[in-house]
Amino acid sequence: MPDVQPLFGPMLIGVFLNMILYGVLVVQSFLYYQTYRKDPKWIRYFVLYLVVMETINTAFDMYLIYEPLVQRYGTQRAVTVAPLALNPDAIVTVLISVPVQLFFTWRIKGLSDSNVIPGLIVFFAICSFGGATATTISVSIIREFTRFHQFESAIIIWLASSSLADIIITSTLVWSLRSRKTGLSKTDDVVNRIIVLTIQTGAITALFALLDFVFFLAIPNATANFLVDFALSKLYSNSLLSTLNTRVGWSNTLKGRNRQDNVPFGPGSPSGPSPNSSRDLYSPQRRSVFSGISTNIELGVLTVTTTVDTTDIDTILPVDFKRLRDLEAADHMGDGEGDLGVRRVVDRP
Repeated sequence: MPDVQPLFGPMLIGVFLNMILYGVLVVQSFLYYQTYRKDPKWIRYFVLYLVVMETINTAFDMYLIYEPLVQRYGTQRAVTVAPLALNPDAIVTVLISVPVQLFFTWRIKGLSDSNVIPGLIVFFAICSFGGATATTISVSIIREFTRFHQFESAIIIWLASSSLADIIITSTLVWSLRSRKTGLSKTDDVVNRIIVLTIQTGAITALFALLDFVFFLAIPNATANFLVDFALSKLYSNSLLSTLNTRVGWSNTLKGRNRQDNVPFGPGSPSGPSPNSSRDLYSPQRRSVFSGISTNIELGVLTVTTTVDTTDIDTILPVDFKRLRDLEAADHMGDGEGDLGVRRVVDRP
């Protein structure tokens, strides 16, 4: 009979990690729904979808380890045939990871005019989904642990594609953030912190996916890869929720106010100003004041969007408006989705 410790030890630890991260996910989800009640409905439903799928994933993993260690305890089948709940592991994982990757792809598309990088990420995400589907089918047919190497190509496609997608997402967002530094120390300090957290959260999903198939290839006839495999989906969902939940903290650090507008998520989130807040500033009576003088208007341009912090940081750009129609244009731009709005007017002789 095979040694039980190297067979079920990694699987049991992987289930422990999965359940710990599930607890973190539940807390983050609760905080999100309590804090961001005015986020677009589709994002709130997306978070609900992740919670439901992660609950299913956790239930599968709990039964996965219960079957061989309790139901089939002491039998030859327990140590030679994979648990039944292992079959859907790959497909359930990509049903979580791929939507999260596509969400970040949408964020990148909003920052870039190019379709090449988003298209590349979508390609690798689809490859990942295909590889995971093939893995689930293969595990359902080839049940013995010692024969898992027969479908290693499907596992490599699944996990390597997922890692490549994560690496592209992280590097693209870091580059976009660096290119949007303003030279203002307070803004750049927050941007730097977002960059660091972007690298940390993006790298950890890529690393775990790489370790998963490296362990699978390097340690045959063992289950060492499940040490990181079972926790993989939770890393994706927790990464997304940390992205959503940190908006208020960094926004308040930068601006010291209670509300924020978030370009990708729409106006009126709990920590952002009303999208029409600039109207009162430029009423017809106020506009007449600026006729014939040079006025320095500081525009809040929402520019920064990241995987780890969805705070869209206001950068202050002094612009010289000398014509009334320019003031009216600025007023109009402040009435939209939060892309541009007048924050303060300073008369300049």
